[in-house]
Amino acid sequence: MPLPAAFPDRSPQGIAGVIARLVTEGVLAPGDRLPTVREIAAELAVSPATVSAAWQALARAGVLESRGRAGSFVRAPRREWLTPRVQGLSGASAAGLDLASGTPDPALLPALGSAFDHVALRADAGRYHDLPVLPQLAEVLRDSWPTRVETLTVVDGALDGISRVLEQIVRLGDRVAVESPGFPYFFDLLDALGAEAVPLDLDDEGVVPASLTRALARHPVAVILQPRAQNPTGASMTTVRARQLAGAVRSARDGERVVIIEDDHSGLIAMAPDATLARWLPAQVVHVRSFSKSHGPDLRIAAIGGPARVLDRVIARRMLGPGWTSRLLQGVMLDMLTRPAAIDAVSAARRAYRDRQEALVGALRQHGIVLPPPDGINLWLPVADERAALVHLAAARISVAAGAPFMVGEHRAPHIRVTAGLVAEDAAGVAAELAAASRARR
Repeated sequence: MPLPAAFPDRSPQGIAGVIARLVTEGVLAPGDRLPTVREIAAELAVSPATVSAAWQALARAGVLESRGRAGSFVRAPRREWLTPRVQGLSGASAAGLDLASGTPDPALLPALGSAFDHVALRADAGRYHDLPVLPQLAEVLRDSWPTRVETLTVVDGALDGISRVLEQIVRLGDRVAVESPGFPYFFDLLDALGAEAVPLDLDDEGVVPASLTRALARHPVAVILQPRAQNPTGASMTTVRARQLAGAVRSARDGERVVIIEDDHSGLIAMAPDATLARWLPAQVVHVRSFSKSHGPDLRIAAIGGPARVLDRVIARRMLGPGWTSRLLQGVMLDMLTRPAAIDAVSAARRAYRDRQEALVGALRQHGIVLPPPDGINLWLPVADERAALVHLAAARISVAAGAPFMVGEHRAPHIRVTAGLVAEDAAGVAAELAAASRARR
């Protein structure tokens, strides 16, 4: 079966790029069987090894899957319970260098053994209606919080806390202002609630004040911000910018009714100091601090603080579900936030991520790609063609995340997200491939 396309570039990357375009445009649909390697090789007058290399690159990019003797097929969505937007974050295999995950380097996470040595290893409940936060942990969290808060609790990760806040304040048809590019799960949450996402523009210091002013004119009920190590751009908000954004909220008609949700998902591994609009809008800001990037995603712990009128409702509703976050894990978290060895380990990780970002950004500069130094673990790289960049990198056995899922609203320039914090060595080699990928076209 001949393929319905011309192949002007008959290198492995050129062939892979054409197939990827056919899939993107819907000419080839999920489940379609492709011709065999030998059939394509004969049609294009190239060696079977050339086509095989193209097929392998497409498989690593998540475009194709091999079913043995049955042949190669266009890959269908991997999980029905993952939305198309989230599936688009990474279709790549784990083979090679995985820079698509957005997760911390496991080697930089503090060890848990000593923490478990210091907690009571008995998973008893205590009294079901006890306070949801261990008092000692609440005291440590309040001491490190950027502002004083009325209510503070612990939830099962940042996204759990944010989704519970949104469920309390958002109704069908409401608008919510959210960064674009931003975290795809936020967009999915708003879709699930029947809310309309109002995109906010970003620069090197986070949300642009004029963009927030325009969004507030559309009367959103909430604004979601990432104050540090913004995902995917790595931008961190300065105190000056936080004050400007708070001023925009104060100046807006009905601005006092807007709830500001701050997702400080990478706070303890970010180099920037803590910045929050709560300094000027204490009655309107819910601040979320996750410990996934700094201490381990599988701990599933985040702290959330803010006005009682919002968080007391969240806590009450949660009592009708999980009730509380494991107090055993809260004890582990308390130990790691107070034990010097664990504190030193997180500090060392923060410096390591900074060094890795600087090394990769510096190496990209040698190829003419000048980027502002990102904070945290992610880097937002502009490319000429997103699909072509993914295929090029897959051929080099490097996985990155597609940029489109991080965008909402009108079309923006193509990008890819690179988890630069995982580039522990050979920054020059990785940068060379990224630079070549940024120029690749179909």
